[in-house]
Amino acid sequence: MDKDEKVNELKEKLEEKTEKKPKEKHDKKLKQLENEIEKIKEELKERDEKTLRVQAEFMNFKRRKEEETSYMLKYANEDILKSLLPIVDNFERAINLDDNDLSDEVSKFLSGFKMIYTDIVGIFNANEVKEIEADGVEFNPTIHQAVLVEHDETKPANVVLEVLQKGYMYKDKVIRPAMVKVNGE
Repeated sequence: MDKDEKVNELKEKLEEKTEKKPKEKHDKKLKQLENEIEKIKEELKERDEKTLRVQAEFMNFKRRKEEETSYMLKYANEDILKSLLPIVDNFERAINLDDNDLSDEVSKFLSGFKMIYTDIVGIFNANEVKEIEADGVEFNPTIHQAVLVEHDETKPANVVLEVLQKGYMYKDKVIRPAMVKVNGE
């Protein structure tokens, strides 16, 4: 073999080796890139899911806060109105006195009580405070509080016989149940 043939043979072997190595390297590199792309896709998917969860949590938080604020605004006057209830009770007791038998000065006080009572009832009406109907209706434990049970055969069972203390609703909420005497069986 001469020198030229050896050189050509070596060139051919070198070309074969260089052709194989780049292809192998290229395939290996391609696989690595595909793996990295898959990892990045998974990370993006996880981040998207996390973002959606955070958005949902925020929307729930916002809704709860709005409901809480709305509830607080709706019943903002509840404590003041509750504190007026015993005063109204006392005015009603005073007004229910028989003013025919009283002297003129007491009658004047009584008429003043009636005016004050009327003003307070006006405030209640303006704030959607309503008296709970109880006398003669069927007992309802959500709005009535039974403190006495009596048996009256002339009336149906489980009916309110007497209202011992008036109950009141503030908008759609019971702020004081009516204390009642109920007809037992």
